[in-house]
Amino acid sequence: MQVAVGRKVCADYARSSKLEWLESNGAGSFAMGTVAGANTRRYHGLLVASLRPPVDRHVLLSRLEEVVSDGTLEVPLGTAQYPGALHPAGYRNLAEFRLDPFPTWVYDVGGAHVEKQIFLVQGEETVVVQYRATRRRTLRISPFLAFRDYHSLTHSNPALGGSVREERAPGALVLRVRPYAPLPELRLHVSPGAGFTADGVWYHSAQYLEEQERGLDFVEDLWKMGTVSVEVGPEAPVFVVATIGSRQVDAGAVDRLTAAERERRRPRSEDRFAARLELAADQFIARRASGEPTIIAGYPWFTDWGRDTMIALPGLLLTRGRLDEARQVLRGFLAFLDRGLIPNRFPDRPEERPEYNTVDATLWLFQAVFAYLQAGGSAPFLRDEFLPAGKEILRWHREGTHHGIHVDPADHLLTQGEPGAQLTWMDAKVGDRVITPRHGKAVEINALYYNALRLMSLWTHGCGDAESAAVYAREADAVERSFERAFWNPERECLYDVVGPDGRPDPSLRPNQIFAVSLPFPLLRPEQQKAVVRAVEEKLLTPYGLRTLAPGEPGYEPRYGGGPAERDGAYHQGTVWPWLLGPFIRASLVAFGRTPETLARCRELLLPLEAHLDDACLGNVSEVFDAEPPHRPGGCPAQAWSVAELLRALSVDLAEPARGRWRKVAESTPAPRLAG
Repeated sequence: MQVAVGRKVCADYARSSKLEWLESNGAGSFAMGTVAGANTRRYHGLLVASLRPPVDRHVLLSRLEEVVSDGTLEVPLGTAQYPGALHPAGYRNLAEFRLDPFPTWVYDVGGAHVEKQIFLVQGEETVVVQYRATRRRTLRISPFLAFRDYHSLTHSNPALGGSVREERAPGALVLRVRPYAPLPELRLHVSPGAGFTADGVWYHSAQYLEEQERGLDFVEDLWKMGTVSVEVGPEAPVFVVATIGSRQVDAGAVDRLTAAERERRRPRSEDRFAARLELAADQFIARRASGEPTIIAGYPWFTDWGRDTMIALPGLLLTRGRLDEARQVLRGFLAFLDRGLIPNRFPDRPEERPEYNTVDATLWLFQAVFAYLQAGGSAPFLRDEFLPAGKEILRWHREGTHHGIHVDPADHLLTQGEPGAQLTWMDAKVGDRVITPRHGKAVEINALYYNALRLMSLWTHGCGDAESAAVYAREADAVERSFERAFWNPERECLYDVVGPDGRPDPSLRPNQIFAVSLPFPLLRPEQQKAVVRAVEEKLLTPYGLRTLAPGEPGYEPRYGGGPAERDGAYHQGTVWPWLLGPFIRASLVAFGRTPETLARCRELLLPLEAHLDDACLGNVSEVFDAEPPHRPGGCPAQAWSVAELLRALSVDLAEPARGRWRKVAESTPAPRLAG
């Protein structure tokens, strides 16, 4: 599926340097850069390898700098930012960029066109770069190395400026370099006939302007390891394959890899929007070193987070029928249960323990299992694996677990929080200051807890455990009775966001209340459900999702930007999150019914985000947007739950019943109010 950027945009550096592309390998590694060809983030690189899939990532090969020559005229293809200068400025020669389906650049080089194409090999730490030309030309390629953790920056040092070993293998020139013993050897395979000049040298003060804008260190030194010279032409394509694996490379292998990757990316959906989202969804599915699948929360700086995984799993996997992988992901997190909680984050370092600083990830686990079963998942998995775990989870929540998470015996609502901890999805923190602590009884947490109880009652009943089913049903009834008394705000006709430890409710208008309507077992009376949806639509809905705080509320921030403290301070104080559009659509269909008018309105809500696929990170959906027009995208350029919720809305919530909707819960459901 081709997505093209024309010459006018390509030649506008201010624009083309803001358009990003992303490649991932299904094991945590990625390549990322800009249409202009310049690296503008510390995370940009041609091979950002995961050394302990899907974590422990290192930028090994930062970029390739190319020059095309016809003997008299020399034309650069690469672009790099240095203090006060772009050098080289190859973007000026860029005629077109497209995803076809991989990132492809077409350069105008003095009467000839040179095409450059990049993709990663699935399951390998291998990047393939190919060049083609309409006329015969000399191509000089200089690899620039970083060899550092992807969160850090490199500075000139004797170790990285080490020697390069040159070998002639069947079908390729092979260049080997291993500057630091703890890191693996990088091998570059180049088309046969290429020559290598060992003119390695440090290039100082490369600048990454996105990092500067984010208030972080943004200046790096890179080592040019040498120069490869090779002839390229209509009948003589050129390849450069960089890998830390053992793959043997020649022209035939490159052709086979290219064909296989094209087939893997062949659109499966007739709907163009859905097809593009499916291609994006594939980038977030990764396998651990053990072979188990997991979900990357976002690129370039997130790994597999518990909360993000459980929210994204239905859209990324279940909408596309990948039930076996979904079950394995669920198993993978269940294996790390600790006092009734699944991890919020797995660390990059093997000596570090998983982090359990989350109150909602485990409750979202129940929703992921529900969606799995609705999509036709395995009943034995529910009976033999999840139900025992589910009972343990709810027992720990009732009796008390990490971070003050426990059920208040006075009203049966779930409460949480301790000093310095941020446990809900609104988890920004600046130093020791938690921006939105939300300690106490949070509205969406209790909606999720209520749903977990209803689901456990349904599932234990279906498995013949009538006693447990009755216990969970009674507890759910108690939560339901307390919920309205605790959270209904009669003055604003919507829900309070949090009831604090002192019993005082927070009247801030936030989107978290939408989950009291959107989850499978809604709370509130029908008119209250409508009122909640209306309040959220009036104050929080934007073309790109829901604001996290209504304009005019204390602490409202209209822009997401600046340094870490400024960004974290705005993260949930107005900033728009597109993933919330999925729950809003489901809540609208619950409150107002699946009428033609409601369905049409909900479909219209997706159109700006469909257009967004041609902005920011091409073919992907950003993490956040500014709260006010023009709603500039920000945060992580490619976010899993942003993509997942749009795909779920298209494929399930707004699909015709005969085509796409997951089957309804069995008629024996003991709960009276169940959203389809």
